[in-house]
Amino acid sequence: MANETKIAIVTGGSRGLGRSTVLNLARSGVSSVFTYHSNSAEAEKVVALAREEGATAIALPLDTGDVSGFAAFIEAVKAALATLGAERFDYLVNNAGTSHHNAIATTTAEELDGLYNIHFKGVFLLTQALLPLMNDGGRIVNISSGLTRFSFPGSAAYAAMKGAIEVLTRYLARELGERGIAANTVAPGAIATDFSGGMVRDNPEVNRMVADNTALGRAGEPEDIGPMIAALLSPANRWVNGQRIEVSGGMLL
Repeated sequence: MANETKIAIVTGGSRGLGRSTVLNLARSGVSSVFTYHSNSAEAEKVVALAREEGATAIALPLDTGDVSGFAAFIEAVKAALATLGAERFDYLVNNAGTSHHNAIATTTAEELDGLYNIHFKGVFLLTQALLPLMNDGGRIVNISSGLTRFSFPGSAAYAAMKGAIEVLTRYLARELGERGIAANTVAPGAIATDFSGGMVRDNPEVNRMVADNTALGRAGEPEDIGPMIAALLSPANRWVNGQRIEVSGGMLL
């Protein structure tokens, strides 16, 4: 009998939005193979929490900015899928990323290359490499940012990469439509995580600025995003395709 359990691959699943996504998928009965960059202890915590929710999560190390490691990662994914009793997976969430704050005038070529490798090249080529393992009728969610709609000085390079991801997502939706695969972008607003050194979470002035500029009156939390991604991947949203969905509480309306 074919394996009926849906399986997601989530990059950057050991913390923040990725962690929330893995755990909310687990609550929906979806198993996950998720990546972490270096903190295996945090990754194992997520595995244990997913188990408490009644789902299986498998953690695999991956530097999403180093394409030379993708071939070995694909083999590790195949082994993880076999552990789950499957040969293919259903959902891909490209979440892993790093922050960057620098003015256009002082951003270096090295900084730009690093952002490109992680936020565009890595997403493009990892998705490409995983597509042969994705079930027809699957779904892709790429994580962007509210910064593609509103502008804060010092975020140009980061936001431009996310803008490229939004365009890529529409093309994925168009080209993969013949396989019944839908692709959408989720663009979080400012979220209180350890991203950007915990700036929104730990700096009272930044947190207050975000709250004052958000219609719902507070900064976002990881649990504002993970459940939304899990819901977007559910069959109830099967007809949503090629869209940019901002999840910001109404920031800078």
